[in-house]
Amino acid sequence: MGRYGKWIAGGLGWAFLGPIGGILGYLVGSAFDTIEIEGGKVAGQTRQGDFVMSLLVLVAAVMKADGKVLRSELDYVKANLVKSFGAARATEAVGMLKDILKQNIPVEEVCRQVQANLDYSSRLQLMHFLFGIAQADGSISSSEQAIIDKISYYLGIQGNDYSSIKSMFVQDTDSSYKILGLTKEATDEEVKKAYKKMAVKYHPDKVSYLGEDVQEAAKEKFQKVNEAFEKIKKERGFA
Repeated sequence: MGRYGKWIAGGLGWAFLGPIGGILGYLVGSAFDTIEIEGGKVAGQTRQGDFVMSLLVLVAAVMKADGKVLRSELDYVKANLVKSFGAARATEAVGMLKDILKQNIPVEEVCRQVQANLDYSSRLQLMHFLFGIAQADGSISSSEQAIIDKISYYLGIQGNDYSSIKSMFVQDTDSSYKILGLTKEATDEEVKKAYKKMAVKYHPDKVSYLGEDVQEAAKEKFQKVNEAFEKIKKERGFA
């Protein structure tokens, strides 16, 4: 089954197929022969492993964008995976990432597969993680920004949501408003309504089906929304 087969086989469904499956194929070897397929599709709903493999492939695309893979980026990936899945699984996942980095990644095809199989809230969580990777060395390069823009487009991320997540990492004077999908011209009532809307959209429970680990990781994004709202409240002086 290959050195990563046991870890993958326990948590993959649709990611065994399509372009992601092609990228992972050489890692898992005969694991493809052991997966039960019905009507040409892997049976069952999205599993935690589908999310993680999608993440690793897209992370590799971002890390390769500027032509260099930095230790700080790998450390960021591992730290977040440890927080989400524990040290043992994180170490193995980083090992897979290093192998994936050696391959050509058809970004559009991979994103289309993810969009077709992963719900919107989980795709937002992927985008949040990708921005964190790009900024792991202290700044986001133009090439990294370009590939994240491309991934966002092919994942079907709405413009306001993309701007919201980007503003959690790329700070400017309007970042708090952009996180809530607003401009500074918004009224107090519009700020309150936007906060409630974004708090629901980014709530960790939206990705609870991926397991407690991913749900825990999603709390960081949710916290950014709360922080943005509190900052605006303080600036404007409303309760």
